Amino acid sequence: MSAPPALVVFSHLRWGFVLQRPQHLLTRLAGRWRVFFVEEPVPTEGKAFIETRVVGPQLTVLVPHTPVAMPGFHDDQLAVLQPLVTAWMAAEQVRNPVVWLYTPMALPLVEPLDPSCVVYDCMDELSAFKGAPRQLRQRETALMKRAAVVFTGGPSLFDAKRNQHPSVHCIPSSVDAKHYDPASLRDDSDEYQSVQALQGSIAGPRIGYFGVIDERLDLSLVERVADHNPDWQVVMVGPVVKIDPDSLPRRDNIHWLGMQGYERLPYFLAGWDVAMMPFALNEATRFISPTKTLEYMAGGKPVVSTAVKDVITLYGSAVEVSHSPEAFVEACSKLLNATPEEQAVRAHEMESLVASSSWERSARSIDSLMSASHQAALLAREEDTSADNLAVEPRYAVAASRT
Repeated sequence: MSAPPALVVFSHLRWGFVLQRPQHLLTRLAGRWRVFFVEEPVPTEGKAFIETRVVGPQLTVLVPHTPVAMPGFHDDQLAVLQPLVTAWMAAEQVRNPVVWLYTPMALPLVEPLDPSCVVYDCMDELSAFKGAPRQLRQRETALMKRAAVVFTGGPSLFDAKRNQHPSVHCIPSSVDAKHYDPASLRDDSDEYQSVQALQGSIAGPRIGYFGVIDERLDLSLVERVADHNPDWQVVMVGPVVKIDPDSLPRRDNIHWLGMQGYERLPYFLAGWDVAMMPFALNEATRFISPTKTLEYMAGGKPVVSTAVKDVITLYGSAVEVSHSPEAFVEACSKLLNATPEEQAVRAHEMESLVASSSWERSARSIDSLMSASHQAALLAREEDTSADNLAVEPRYAVAASRT
């Protein structure tokens, strides 16, 4: 039995960071593909090398260590990274892989791998993020020309990219419903005990958030929710990134619980009365399609969000969407005081949305499109080789074709 084809992924997100779209999709594609997940380099003294971690069957994480100080897939890194990554892949007999990019900044690393084709999974508009490299837009334009197929993480990004490439496909972020199902939680588990130690003593009602805490959150809105009613307890779970931790609002009823493992998140969620998405409405959030929306709903919790376009488009029938800080606070109050009948109607709508989405289904769609591009590229190579042979050695080629 032949080995699965190779899939080399370059990502701006680290595998061990908050579990997001890359981990969900690639763990499900591993096995159908030999997945090599290449992270951004980390600084080291001395000679450059690649650290590897096998994180699952047919799934290996590669962490380049280089003496170059510049962050990410910066141009200054390329002279070191290109031979380093190419030599490692050659040693592992990775030939003609599909190369998958989460960041256009890694594009110069693609060609030395001689890929069958290139895939771009555009999960965010990275150029709008704080500290984005100045070359990112130009490099994305080049990537859109080079890619065989492009995926987007939501309908807003799809609308923005659909006219830039002939094969753009909207694959919205999905959910592992079983992971968040309250019926699957166990009060004798280590996760339950750990979460109880962190939030068990926090009084109710609890209004919670989990996810990255960065420039995309409206911290003044978090503060406003807490100030509206001192009896409301605001629980914030997640790592603080790219912003000063001292800028976080401090109140007795705001609880910053830091980064937590994926296995713990359903237990935090189970202890909340309302789940919230207090996103700022700015360039960094213009195209976001928050994964946590479906995760909150899979956990059976009512959700209030600011007016993020993809949330309205995909989940507006079940999520309480607010267009002002005052409306956001009122929505929290409304959900906390909902009648059993109102709760039942909302629960039914949430269940329908969750049931129509799964990471397995998304991975199958991606696998089908990516496999088709890979096979078409390999066939084109074979045809080119045959044409070259006919031109150089016509008698041999004709004889071979008759065997």
